[in-house]
Amino acid sequence: MLTRWRLLIAVLCFFGWFGPASAAGSKQANHNILVIGDSLSAEYGIRRDTGWVQIVQDRLKDEKFDYVMQNASISGDTTSGGLSRMPAALERHQPAIVIIELGSNDALRGLPLDMTQNNLGRMIGMAQEAGAQVLLVGMHIPPNYGRPYAERFHNLFGDLAKEHDVALVPFLLDGVALNKDMFLDDGLHPNEAAQPAIADNVWTALRSMLNAE
Repeated sequence: MLTRWRLLIAVLCFFGWFGPASAAGSKQANHNILVIGDSLSAEYGIRRDTGWVQIVQDRLKDEKFDYVMQNASISGDTTSGGLSRMPAALERHQPAIVIIELGSNDALRGLPLDMTQNNLGRMIGMAQEAGAQVLLVGMHIPPNYGRPYAERFHNLFGDLAKEHDVALVPFLLDGVALNKDMFLDDGLHPNEAAQPAIADNVWTALRSMLNAE
């Protein structure tokens, strides 16, 4: 008798008549977009829900894309920090797409770029192994540590995108970086007025990835 009940339950599960919570969880997992970044994505110095991540979320809704932005960004984070918390973030959110926006704090501290590139490469690999598409976000920095360092920093994003065959935002702050009116008083962090332009830069690369996984 017990064997017959087990067989019945197995048949019901197979046809989706049993365990609707699991089906809903699977759908949610397949429609998460994980953002793992630093202050540029963590709404540093601006009101909550005014940053580019929220603007992209609103655009997803407006254009009827069934995706949910999961913002795991931390102000001040480096690629080493992002790498260390990547496994837990992937496990928790099971994303379809991972947006990696890290590296600026490495460069501002003058950290070795070999380490930065290696960390980002490992993060990309982790995301791909988890079945997610990856959107890598590129940055520029001022030539505080010399022009060769600044140029190599920017170029490493394109190199990684080619090596791992992932999508790329060439420069997150394109259209923003040279406009003083789009920054907070510290001159480093974009203000609320800059967020729509930043969202546009991300959206240009992200949109083609939607529903492609």
